[in-house]
Amino acid sequence: MTRWTAADIPDQTGRTALITGANSGLGRRSAQALAERGARVLIACRNAEKGRAAQQEIARTATTAPELVELNLADLSSVRDAAAEIRERTDGLDVLMNNAGVMATPRRTTEDGFELQIGTNHLGHAALTWLLLPALRPGARVVTVSSLAHHGGGLDVDDLNFTRRRYHPVRAYSQSKLANLLFALELDRAAKRAQHDLISVAAHPGMAMTELTRNTSRLHSLPAPVHNVVHLGTRLVTQPAEHGALPQLFAATAPGVRGGDYFGPGGIGEVRGHPSRARVSKAARDVRTAQRLWEATAEHTGVAPSW
Repeated sequence: MTRWTAADIPDQTGRTALITGANSGLGRRSAQALAERGARVLIACRNAEKGRAAQQEIARTATTAPELVELNLADLSSVRDAAAEIRERTDGLDVLMNNAGVMATPRRTTEDGFELQIGTNHLGHAALTWLLLPALRPGARVVTVSSLAHHGGGLDVDDLNFTRRRYHPVRAYSQSKLANLLFALELDRAAKRAQHDLISVAAHPGMAMTELTRNTSRLHSLPAPVHNVVHLGTRLVTQPAEHGALPQLFAATAPGVRGGDYFGPGGIGEVRGHPSRARVSKAARDVRTAQRLWEATAEHTGVAPSW
C-alpha cells in the first residue's frame, strides 16, 4: 500500500463500474482513472448538462468513453428509475462507488421530505445499493465514501431529519457521513450472513479541494476579506482531487481488499497522503446503531435488500 497511486490500478478491461456524482471532483477523477484502465464506466449525475461535459472530458483519455445515467439521489423515484435503467443497460456491475454528496447546506429537504444531507448522502445511496444488489457480479465491490467528519457529533437514528433537534449544517453533514460508514460496515456484515459474494468497503479523501468544498465555503456568506482568507487556508491544507480520490480507487481496485475495510490518506491526521487504513470511530463501530439505522433506512425509503 506504500505510496500507491492511480498508476497501480490493475487492468480493468471487462469490468463495469457505476460512480455517483461523477461530473466533478472525486467522482470525475475516479471515473477517469478507471476508464483509462479499460473499465466500462457509468457516470451517474443529477445535472445532465454537467454530466455530458464530464463525459467529453473523460473520453479524451479513456479507453472506452463513459456512459451517462441521470440520477438525483434526493428523489427516490429518480433512484428507482436509475437502478432499473442500469440493470437493463448492463449485464452486471463490478464496482458501485457511492461517491456523490452535499456538504454543510442550509436547511433544505429532498423531494421525499428528508433533510437534504441525510437524504442525499445516505438514504439515496442506501436505496440505490439495495436496488442494485441483483446486478452486482460475484466479488463486486461497493465503495461508500465517508469523511473525516464522521468523527463529529454522532447520529440520532430516531431523529435523522432534525425534526426535534436544532438544525446545524455541519452537524447534519457529520451525521450523514457517519451514516455512510455505519451502512458500509453493516452491508459487509449482512452480506456475510447471507453468504453473498460481495465486498463492502469505505473510504474517505482526507481534505481535498473539490467543487464540494469550494461551494461550501460560499454558503457561509462571509465578508469578502474573511472569505478570501478562508479560501486561501483551504487551498493550503487540502490536496488536489486526483490525490483525494486515491483511497476510493484503492478500495475499488487493489488486490487484497477485504469487506469492512476503511481507507483514507496515510499522512498526519489522515488529511493528506497516499492510501492507508483509516481510523474508524467508536460510533461507527457500534453494531446496534448500525442495525437500527439499517431498519430505519428501509422504513424511510421503502426499499429493502434482496439477496
